[in-house]
Amino acid sequence: IIDLSMGLPTLEFSDSFLDSPEFRERLQCHEIELERTNRFIKDLIKDGNMLISAFRSLSLAVQRFSQSLQEFQFECIGEAETDDEINIAQSLKEFSQLLNTMEEERKRLIQNADDVLISPLERFRKEQIGAVKEGKKQFDKETERYYSVLEKHLSLSPKKKELHLQEADSQMSKDRQVFYDASLQYVFKIHEVQERKKFQFVEPLLAFLQGLFTFYHEGYEVASEFEPYKQQLQFNLQNARNNFESTRAEVERLMKRIRSAEEDFKAPSCFTMEGYLYIQEKRPLGSVWTRYYCTYQKSTKMFTMSSTEARPASRQNGVVNVTPEMFSLRSCVRRKTDSIDKRFCFDIEVVERHGVITLQALSEANRRLWMEAMDGKGIYTLPSLLSKKEETFLNDAGFKFVKKCIELIEMRGITTLGLYRTGGVNSKVQRLMTSAFASTAPADIQVNADTWDNKTITSGLKNYFRCLAEPLLTYRLHKEFIKAATYDDQTYRVRAIHALVHKLPDKNKAMLDILTNHLLKVSSHCEENQMTVSNLGMIFGPTLLRSQEETVAAMMNIKFQNIVVEIIIENRHKIFSEAPDLSLPLPQAPSSRSTSRRNKAICLSTGKRKPRLYPTALCLADNDTFCLLLFFLREAKALYSCEAEHNHELSFPQGALFSNVYPSVEPGWLQATYKGKTGLIPENYITYI
Repeated sequence: IIDLSMGLPTLEFSDSFLDSPEFRERLQCHEIELERTNRFIKDLIKDGNMLISAFRSLSLAVQRFSQSLQEFQFECIGEAETDDEINIAQSLKEFSQLLNTMEEERKRLIQNADDVLISPLERFRKEQIGAVKEGKKQFDKETERYYSVLEKHLSLSPKKKELHLQEADSQMSKDRQVFYDASLQYVFKIHEVQERKKFQFVEPLLAFLQGLFTFYHEGYEVASEFEPYKQQLQFNLQNARNNFESTRAEVERLMKRIRSAEEDFKAPSCFTMEGYLYIQEKRPLGSVWTRYYCTYQKSTKMFTMSSTEARPASRQNGVVNVTPEMFSLRSCVRRKTDSIDKRFCFDIEVVERHGVITLQALSEANRRLWMEAMDGKGIYTLPSLLSKKEETFLNDAGFKFVKKCIELIEMRGITTLGLYRTGGVNSKVQRLMTSAFASTAPADIQVNADTWDNKTITSGLKNYFRCLAEPLLTYRLHKEFIKAATYDDQTYRVRAIHALVHKLPDKNKAMLDILTNHLLKVSSHCEENQMTVSNLGMIFGPTLLRSQEETVAAMMNIKFQNIVVEIIIENRHKIFSEAPDLSLPLPQAPSSRSTSRRNKAICLSTGKRKPRLYPTALCLADNDTFCLLLFFLREAKALYSCEAEHNHELSFPQGALFSNVYPSVEPGWLQATYKGKTGLIPENYITYI
């Protein structure tokens, strides 16, 4: 039984080939969650329509709608959530509180709600969840058809003509591929819709709320108080959308590589071998062949088999509970074709039973995998899913290439719109890489400004880091970096990542220093090139901190990889100019589904609204009470001097004293007052007093 307190389980594409009971159980969890979401959307639409039409019963309609939002709980894929996901998940409850607050003032009727709320939700329900339902129908249809055809195929006598058997095998392979395709597409669509709902749910609600405020008698005051939360949530939603796009592309590529793998591969698993086998069972009136899901662990010689047939005694509350039978393997022998009227058979002897157990594999290739797993002749492994590119290395040539590329970019293209986001022509990029790293390339690398355009150079730079034999932030520290990105407190995140950067090998650290110095300069021109620190983190996160494993679960951590790179860029001066402070221990990383983290999501001020009596700000929600402000106004002192680059920023010397300090909607910046002027100051330049 899967524990949903740890979040929805990840569906691996490779499991589609095994089609194990556990895989089916995980699928069912997602199906139940999507059906729950579908019912919730229907209820939400119903309540929204009542809100639009029932002018006289407006108060009741708003309360019901608000209650629906309050009761729904977002679930995200993976063991941990980003700040964006936490804030998005919490947003429905915050919207509910807003509606309750507005209802106290009993303002005018809501208009135009259908276009901004009902239609998008209905479209999401019909187009996205509806597509999953259609995928399930196709998957169920192909499942029933495949196993029916498989059992008939396995019953073919080997005495039939060879041509007939070959045709049957060929047709079986086609049927199996149709089943695999339906399974893969179904899993892919489930992942897509589960990710889409993060932003496609909230965006219509956000637009609806924004429109709602303008029709109230004091709409302008309400809208001004709503603005900071809206901007922060839009930032969260855009991050979720960007993470979705980058993660979806990686997951789709993984699905295609899995799809193109050989039929008789050994899928990644904790067992030496696992899959379905048909086992001959002797009965009083003859023998029958029963399908079991079997596993074998070579190190312990432990063979287990779980029946897939539901017996009345094994059902509890409609759920099939099957205890697997476990045996210690003695020997494994291939069964000769002329000794049994079945194909693909082999016998095993176990310690716990007398005689032999006769097993039938699903194909000759499948029997070979089982035989090799059990007799110690070696294991078939999945061919490398990565189409290996020419590997690059952190050597002198690599450092020269990176420095040359950066020099040209900063000289002529640092303000280019979409820098690093827009890719170059692949053939040109490959020629650039060949000219720099081929065995015949000159030792003194030259990247000619007249020969290569900006897109080719930026793509070549990304390609160099992508093709490193080991990512720049190393496989060894990968999990620690991801863990650091999950700390609740931003200060702790920076401290943890600061310490980890100093654990990198010297070459890796030196290259990271060069690259992040450049990316910080790129982000300083974001008003022209639109490449904010967040965008750069999204582009370089999967490259600099890629996972050693190629699984959907690993790719769900891309959002944390982006956060790590973003923090390194933002805090580059501190990270590379100061030794990490190891005197204070870091707190324990948050539990994957920490209630306290959800409670610390950004939210609007709550309780009775008192216009203009307190400044608009975000707040930290609490289990027991509601707060009036997101952060109490504080005082701070400057650790370093700073020269403003824009008119909305403050210039100040080291030691400057600030008042009215609170977080802004711009990540990494604070709103503060200095010498009577209010503006933005860098968060990592001050300390609170």
